[in-house]
Amino acid sequence: MEDNFYTIAYNAKTASKKFAGISTEIKNNALANIANSIEQNKEKIFEANKQDLVLAKSLVESGEINISAYNRLKLDENKMRDMIQGIRDIILLDDPTHKVLLKRELDDGLILTKTTCPIGVLGIIFESRPDVITQISSLAIKSGNVVILKGGKEAINTNKMIMSIIQKALDNTDGFPKNVLNQVFTRDDVAQMLKQDKFIDLIIPRGGNKLVKFIKENTKIPVLGHADGICHIYIDEYADIEKAKKIIIDAKTQYPSACNSVETVLVHKNIQNKYGKDIIDSLQNADIEVVFEPESWHIEYGEKKLSYKIVNSLEEAIEHINENSSGHTESIVTENNDNAKKFMNMVDSAGVYHNVSTRFADGFRYGFGAEVGISTNKTHARGPVGLEGLTIYKYTIEGNGQVVKDYAEGKKHFRHKDLI
Repeated sequence: MEDNFYTIAYNAKTASKKFAGISTEIKNNALANIANSIEQNKEKIFEANKQDLVLAKSLVESGEINISAYNRLKLDENKMRDMIQGIRDIILLDDPTHKVLLKRELDDGLILTKTTCPIGVLGIIFESRPDVITQISSLAIKSGNVVILKGGKEAINTNKMIMSIIQKALDNTDGFPKNVLNQVFTRDDVAQMLKQDKFIDLIIPRGGNKLVKFIKENTKIPVLGHADGICHIYIDEYADIEKAKKIIIDAKTQYPSACNSVETVLVHKNIQNKYGKDIIDSLQNADIEVVFEPESWHIEYGEKKLSYKIVNSLEEAIEHINENSSGHTESIVTENNDNAKKFMNMVDSAGVYHNVSTRFADGFRYGFGAEVGISTNKTHARGPVGLEGLTIYKYTIEGNGQVVKDYAEGKKHFRHKDLI
């Protein structure tokens, strides 16, 4: 198994060198073929998904996966439509590679250029959601990256079917190289993936806290992602109460198991004194369980359940969030623009909103076409990671025999004139 994965990783790295120079036209043709093939074969995917759902029920009963994971596993017509549309949206986006970010004349005939380029080989480890395969594959193709995908065992039939359809589409795309998309299946594959720092440039985990923590602790490869989705909504003393109730209910019930679902609501004491019962009644009427004394303020429920805390001030709310949040997404509900600005400037999370649901933290909703995941990192990429987050940059210099010695000895002098 180790030798097998080494071969996969080696071939992926080799493919990444070729794939970095593939034209936008070939990449877009590949994406169009994938979207059409998935649409034409969606019944096969649904059938494979039904097999996984039957098996997943026993995993829920045994406690191996929770009900949130089971819900994320299920594909329906709406998810299928979004999958296909997400691919087609990526076709319409600009190619993120080979863009000039800086062009500087260091001296006569000595030109420095900073351009975007693919990261290289991405190792993707994800749980439950089979639509991740199309999202990541599409983003990787458009951004010129090669991927090695490892999905959860609970979705193995769906994942295999989707990947086989994608691979056939790529085989029918003129000029598209081999080994750009790779799929592995076992825990041992994960262990081997984490060792391949020679061939894999970035690991992106999409799953629960245990998965992400394990990966970060067991690899030298850079990891992009988030461990928890502890999102907050703060109801300021100047909030519109009807607006607040609508936003909280959406953020908790629209998709309770999502990582951008709200888990803690903070309410200013003045609002609580005046409207607290109304707020709580509205949440409970929406089948939301309200927890007033949680065991911890760092709980990701993943269901119609949230923690509720009364705070004395905006500053206390900000302090609570910065101490207990996972750095994912937070929102303030207020009609006071100064308070909103202070909240958005001082809360240290990847997404900070004013008067909207935390559920907007999503690559598709941001217009990225899709996302490989949401990052709470503070280097390279943060928030929903789409095409731009899958590129890095390189510096090139064009000259005509210049040497550093002439500048070190003062015979020549740098000009440092920006050309764009």
